[in-house]
Amino acid sequence: MGVVSFLTDVSSEMVFPIIPLFLTTVLGVGAEIVGLIEGVADSISSLLDIFFGYWSDLRGRRKDFVVAGYGLSAILKAGLVFATIWQQILLIRGLERVGKSIRTSPRDAIIAGSTEEKKRGAAFGLHRAMDTAGAVVGPLVALAILTAFGQGESGYRTVFLFGLIPAALAVLTIILFVREPKKTVQEEVVKKPHFWESLRMLSQDYKRFLMVSCLFSLAYFSFALLIVRASDIGISTQDILLTYVLYNVVYAITSMPIGALSDRIGRKYVIAASFLLYALICVGFIFVSEFWQVVALFAVYGIFVAADESVNKAYIADMVGEKSRGIALGAYNSAVGAVYLPANAIFGVIWAVLGTTAAFGAAAVVAAVSGVAMFGLKGDTNS
Repeated sequence: MGVVSFLTDVSSEMVFPIIPLFLTTVLGVGAEIVGLIEGVADSISSLLDIFFGYWSDLRGRRKDFVVAGYGLSAILKAGLVFATIWQQILLIRGLERVGKSIRTSPRDAIIAGSTEEKKRGAAFGLHRAMDTAGAVVGPLVALAILTAFGQGESGYRTVFLFGLIPAALAVLTIILFVREPKKTVQEEVVKKPHFWESLRMLSQDYKRFLMVSCLFSLAYFSFALLIVRASDIGISTQDILLTYVLYNVVYAITSMPIGALSDRIGRKYVIAASFLLYALICVGFIFVSEFWQVVALFAVYGIFVAADESVNKAYIADMVGEKSRGIALGAYNSAVGAVYLPANAIFGVIWAVLGTTAAFGAAAVVAAVSGVAMFGLKGDTNS
């Protein structure tokens, strides 16, 4: 699964970092449209997770969902090559993210089922590190293409075209090499609960964590808006891509150590600290004015995302058993995804109407409150 995620991110991170630049410079839209598109994409990629997670629990063959999800995303990326208006980008991004929704919870359940609880944080960290290694390679390939074909419309579309190759290789890798962990006889014969019963079976600790995560998601706007912020202060496309590579290098390097740290000291404390770190990052983007400051903030942002992507999933996997793991991971993704759309849209509107200080300041306050609330949750499954 790490190899699959590496190839997929080579493809995705060739394409997605330049979409906001393509929208603003080629199609001529503002930050509010970028926020809308990315908010819709982030929400759709998560809203259906709860159902696909449950169906993978029910069916028991999680690999089928993983193949379908990666395959759909690969096919729909081809539409970016021909898009001429922002509404087409909105539709393509939204439908492409449906593929992510199909695959994410079953994939994470396969990873959780393949590892022991005491090493689960490190395992998810390893997967994120391999995933993010692809995110380092992708922008470098995009930069090489833009250098050869130019920074204009033809260069952007050439990047979109070449991004299809690693996406296709990822799907082939799943089909040929990914194997699900074997189930015990008891797991094979147990009766599967219906959808609402599965939700009711989730623990109160899980539900409290979900509430805090949703609160934090009100502040967690799309990374695309950070790219727009960097562009607004005069950073060139090439420099933004190089900075994005640095962000992904930091993300890749720190994912496994942060996951392993949560194995030792408890996941709750690592998650709470990451929320507070995000608040500081938002404050930093209010005052950023120089290229070196953008570089530093993107690097610190990589540390935050490493914790957010690795530790949260391990925390959830610790709370629930194998038979409920798909729906638990899916419910988390769906709940926070439901908040992403209004959060991105509101952030974009505040930015457009009141300016960057108000937008980033509001996000910082919400993130800080969420961090304090996370510290206050009772217990930690592995502390």
